[in-house]
Amino acid sequence: MLVLMVSSEANPLAKTGGLADVVYALSKELVSSKQEVAIVMPLYGTMFKDINYPIRQIASFDVILGWRNQRANLFTTLIDGITYYLIDNEYYFAREGLYGYGDDTERFAFFTQAVYDMLKQGVVPLPDIVHVHDWQAGMLPVLFKEREKGNPLFAKLKTVLTIHNPAFQGIFSQDLLTEFYGLPHQLYDNGQVRFGNQVSTLKSAIVYADMITTVSPTHAEELLTSEGGKGLNSVIELRKGRFVGILNGIDYQEFNPENDKYLAAHYSPENFSAGKSLCREQLLKTFHLTNDEKRPLFGLVSRLTWQKGIDLIEKAIRPALEKGDYFVALGSGEKSCEDLLENLRREFPEQVGIYLGYNNTLAHEIYAGSDIFLMPSLFEPCGTGQMIALRYGTLPLVRYTGGLKDTVLGYENNSVAKANGFGFCEYSPEALNQAIMLATKTYRNSKVFSRLIQNAMLANNDWKKSGEEYLKLYQQLKEE
Repeated sequence: MLVLMVSSEANPLAKTGGLADVVYALSKELVSSKQEVAIVMPLYGTMFKDINYPIRQIASFDVILGWRNQRANLFTTLIDGITYYLIDNEYYFAREGLYGYGDDTERFAFFTQAVYDMLKQGVVPLPDIVHVHDWQAGMLPVLFKEREKGNPLFAKLKTVLTIHNPAFQGIFSQDLLTEFYGLPHQLYDNGQVRFGNQVSTLKSAIVYADMITTVSPTHAEELLTSEGGKGLNSVIELRKGRFVGILNGIDYQEFNPENDKYLAAHYSPENFSAGKSLCREQLLKTFHLTNDEKRPLFGLVSRLTWQKGIDLIEKAIRPALEKGDYFVALGSGEKSCEDLLENLRREFPEQVGIYLGYNNTLAHEIYAGSDIFLMPSLFEPCGTGQMIALRYGTLPLVRYTGGLKDTVLGYENNSVAKANGFGFCEYSPEALNQAIMLATKTYRNSKVFSRLIQNAMLANNDWKKSGEEYLKLYQQLKEE
């Protein structure tokens, strides 16, 4: 089976967030299952100077957007058994960043049209499955079904959409539907692509894709609510029979406490006490903090944004810090959230360490050296931080939403034989503080805490199970 992933980013070539991790990890897992997998993405300007893989140009063709005639240069490279197709256009993609430009709608309309053209013109082999991720190429299923009706070459091609973040919906003016995509205005008039008084590429993909997935079972339920669906819940409800939540995984080769090169010591589920103790000691030393082993160490690795519950942490962790507990954090983002953490460091300089920015070595040190990992998110479609923390035996403390609910079994609701972390439901400082108090109390009971650590490390969140579910879904579509 040949699967083509269509994404605006993918590891190891371009990444701004978890989307790049998911596309790459899922592709790698499918390759290990003997499937042919290709990823098509833009060739961003920053990649020319950073790319460490041999690339070669295989084609060049014109892409028409209304009155625009833009050239697409197609490059390819092979990474971990995955064929990467990289669409180059200096006007649209030779920029410093991936997103955030005023013409993003046009840039990704060009990308979508270029993907369509390279398949239509036979520049690359026609896949069995085209798997579109998020809004950027959401119009691709529409192009296949509207433009290629009756074309036997496309008759068996199936499309899958994965919704990673419903808040970004690819909104643009109805007047540009024909100009950008060459599609009739009738599709807007009959409601197929209309969202409010505009067009949404994400809504269009939901309507036209043969199958829709999202990144966890609980998030699938949330997308069917008015709050969680960000206005798209009624559209998803109409496709409910073609909608499923498949939990993401993490790369168990990259995140492995038994051989992680970034750690001060290695350890396993069977023998972790000494190793985690040394990792904790090293982590506190990195932040120039003393090590009182009687007090728990709370860790955070996160984008610092309102979604991640930073405001809750700043209020709820104060009582624990006043008693002598530790807190270290790594991340960057909104200045208001960065300021909240900086305030904690100024107020508790002997117990709080903050690193604003990103440092991969330090991230691994926090995952391994912390005792409790904080993720009190307002919403979290899947989340990977809690899975990485589980892998390293650092007990996640989460708000039960999205994938956090699917992966963390809180000690407050489960027996010591099953629990692997802590959690709470209400999005409030008081609820988080109660969970922190329970975590601190449990930390003092070394026998119970050690059992929870072992449970956490034995939890299975690798990509194998998720890959099998996607492969089964692809096979079902192919047989229809």
